Amino acid sequence: MDEKQEQRQRKKAIRLWRKGIGTSRILEIVSRSRAWLSKWKERYRQRGWKGLQSQSRKPQRSSHAYLPSVRRLIVCAYRRVQKRRWGLRGMGATRRELRVTYRLRLVPSVSTIKRVLRVAGVFKRRRPAKTESFYPQPRPTATYTIHAMDWTERFLHGGAKVYVFHIIDLETRACVQTIFPDKTVKSVTAHLKKVWKTRGIPQGLQMDNDAAFYGSRRVPHHFGQIVRLCLYVGIEPIFIPVGEAKRNGDVERLHGIWDQAVWQQVHFDSVKAAQDFTPQFERWYMNEYEPPKLNGQTPRDSERGRPRYRLTESLWQAIPDEAPIVAGRIHFIRRVSAEGTIEVLNEQWHISKRLAGDYVWATLWTHRHLLEVFHRRSAESPMKRIKTFHYAIDEPVEPLLPEFKQHSRRRKMFTMSRPN
Repeated sequence: MDEKQEQRQRKKAIRLWRKGIGTSRILEIVSRSRAWLSKWKERYRQRGWKGLQSQSRKPQRSSHAYLPSVRRLIVCAYRRVQKRRWGLRGMGATRRELRVTYRLRLVPSVSTIKRVLRVAGVFKRRRPAKTESFYPQPRPTATYTIHAMDWTERFLHGGAKVYVFHIIDLETRACVQTIFPDKTVKSVTAHLKKVWKTRGIPQGLQMDNDAAFYGSRRVPHHFGQIVRLCLYVGIEPIFIPVGEAKRNGDVERLHGIWDQAVWQQVHFDSVKAAQDFTPQFERWYMNEYEPPKLNGQTPRDSERGRPRYRLTESLWQAIPDEAPIVAGRIHFIRRVSAEGTIEVLNEQWHISKRLAGDYVWATLWTHRHLLEVFHRRSAESPMKRIKTFHYAIDEPVEPLLPEFKQHSRRRKMFTMSRPN
């Protein structure tokens, strides 16, 4: 690149911009991209005409040191994303800003960005969380897709309430959002229908013990409508411990992303207005947001090439309004009480006082009328079956229909074996 010629182009573009000439016309004259123009306009705002000179990125002290100019850009990028009308404002958004807007060739890692901002006094380090009993977290595999579902509520101006339902694929991080004025079983069913027709039917669905998902919280041996619906289409419900919303952390964080990127930035005066914004949020999330766990990929990138078994409208219409209990498994992650018991479908089951405070994994086989309980002391220990109970079901258990049998079905949950 001819540095003198390049600087002449930069100065020419800035002079045109200062005269009030529109962006499109400037780009026609200098034959550059919008990102290029945005970058040098920002440089000019920061340092005047001196800012139009090319900056060396060679480290002054070591291969891990960043120039003061880069550190200033990090702070500038962070402050820039804070001023957006809506969208994320964290470290990932700052890193994308450095790469896309400022065209930084060597983009610092998230940890480096945090360190630079911490030195600049932007925020403080968080204290590490306390250690606790081993938790048998469900993990998706190539043959066992897990979705996590939850809802959050917000109040519109005037007092009306909206319920925002989210589902996230724990592997690809793809999400689906639906907004309703209530959280009835009918609304949950409509949300699941949208998910299964767009993102596909998973093998497992993780959720909390809210009555909208779990069913009655009082009647023993009660199989709620959502549990029945999941079993009918071949999905294994996975219920996290009672009162521990953090165990559904992935979808809880998705609530936070939506809240920061949309709710705190956009005014909604009705339920319909919030519903109409959903496609825009989903497009942004799928195509622009880069979840930390995907290492620079978007959810759309992550799900490319992955097989999905989508629910067709004809299959949906064939599902009865009152679904029967179908052969399958329901999983419950529970913390053993001080009395040595766990709760499954509103009934107490005695495990052992020795395990008080520990987490166990209980699996109910509907077609075998069995409740099996497993325990794992640590990530390095094997999962052991510690209890087996007969579980009577007072109605016929029907076989899973062939049209809902997916090709990949694992026989044992991952938690029953040693980690890789």
